[in-house]
Amino acid sequence: MDYLHQFLFGTYPYIALAVFLLGSLIRFEREQYGWKSESSQLLRAGQLRLGNILFHVGILGLFFGHLAGLLTPVAVWDALGVSHGMKQLFAMAAGGAMGLVTLAGILILLHRRLTCQRLAANTTWRDKLVLLWILATLLLGLSTIAVSARHLDGGEMVLLMSWAQHIVTLRGDAASFIIDASPLFKLHLFMGMSLFVIFPFTRLVHVWSGFGAVSYLGRAWQLVRPRG
Repeated sequence: MDYLHQFLFGTYPYIALAVFLLGSLIRFEREQYGWKSESSQLLRAGQLRLGNILFHVGILGLFFGHLAGLLTPVAVWDALGVSHGMKQLFAMAAGGAMGLVTLAGILILLHRRLTCQRLAANTTWRDKLVLLWILATLLLGLSTIAVSARHLDGGEMVLLMSWAQHIVTLRGDAASFIIDASPLFKLHLFMGMSLFVIFPFTRLVHVWSGFGAVSYLGRAWQLVRPRG
């Protein structure tokens, strides 16, 4: 079990990151015409706007919230006078709110996609995999709130932060920080990392285009000259 734990939380994160980056690059080089979100609005417009807005607002909030919460050094929070317990309460409240928004959005999108015959016929197994994988990861994340509520000192949260920060700084002892963490946290981490593995092989690659669109803000104006 120690070897399995070391592999899942010490080695697997780098495998997932490598597949995520290299897979996305290869997908862009080989399948540029498939690099899109494949909108289904023409097949059925109903529920799409509400579901999309809720899902994207919620998932972006969760992504950047996890990023800031896990990768901000503990010393920074200490310097700001934010106790570990206070940070944990804030993470539970903000994560729970964004999680519920995301859950509402994904349930609307799933209901829309699976109850409309035309949409269901144009839904691939990869589309279903992405939605169900995100749903399972989200439900696991929401369930960890109940675990966190049992100990509000922020101790386990600090260990999770230490794990993430040791991973991104390429230190080999990262897995040791969460060896005693709740199984729910471990399963949530595994599902989250695996989402990066399936990312390049699904329509999720359109996320890159969304971030890339920010570069247009710095582009020069396009000059259009009249004929003659």
